[in-house]
Amino acid sequence: MAPRDWQQRLEGLDIIPQGNPTPLTGGDIAAVWRLETTQGPVILKQDDAQRLAGEADGLRALQSARTSLVVPGILGLDDDLLVMEALETGGRRNEQALGEGLRELHAVTGETHGWERDNACGLTPQPNTPCDDGRTFQRDYRLLPLGRACHDKGLLDKATLNSLDSIAERLEEWLPDTRPRLLHGDLWSGNVLYTTRGPAIIDPAVYRHYPEVDLAMLTLFGSPSTAFFEAYWDGPAPDDWSRRQTLFQLYPLLNHLLLFGSGYRGAVARAIAELL
Repeated sequence: MAPRDWQQRLEGLDIIPQGNPTPLTGGDIAAVWRLETTQGPVILKQDDAQRLAGEADGLRALQSARTSLVVPGILGLDDDLLVMEALETGGRRNEQALGEGLRELHAVTGETHGWERDNACGLTPQPNTPCDDGRTFQRDYRLLPLGRACHDKGLLDKATLNSLDSIAERLEEWLPDTRPRLLHGDLWSGNVLYTTRGPAIIDPAVYRHYPEVDLAMLTLFGSPSTAFFEAYWDGPAPDDWSRRQTLFQLYPLLNHLLLFGSGYRGAVARAIAELL
């Protein structure tokens, strides 16, 4: 089924359709279609209006970074309907270019951890209250809220929650603060496309924080090749990369536990045990 009143809504955005929308598969949350128009092929995405506004804000931020990564252009936003440029997939899987582009993205810095607005990571509201210290941000706006939400739903027992609290409270003992870097924010492999113009990133949940956040997410369900890491690090990986990887995988693991249930409980417990 196409979006409601889609023809009239597109005309209001000065987009002239040619034919009918074709539904696309693969999205767990939003409904997505591809549509031919006089301006070329576009993607229609229908979802909660606030989540789409956050996504559009993130796409603009990624475009403003002016990296070598491809970011779909926004053609219009009408409440619960986002219209974006359609990217032509089928390009070479160039993981070296992906690593170089992500390094360029993380070179964009800001003054505070967080973002100017809240957004969402999947269906989960993502608070981005600005913080001067990255450890405070990670503790108060990532680990502890999701840990307590999982506990409240009966998905995390009290002992495991206490262990998570201990990890969060002791971040200053080993994790130095850093200048906040621009992140994609939800960089799992499904949000990376290899297009005819090069590697592309889609569906962001942007904020500024430790750059390893994106790397940890990208390695959570598999891992890019050695060529990616060689291009990204431009030298050897930091000595504590493994520990940071485990720490920053905790937030997406807790989010998966909250959204998809007890199947992720073991992965959360293993990460917590490793950090302890």
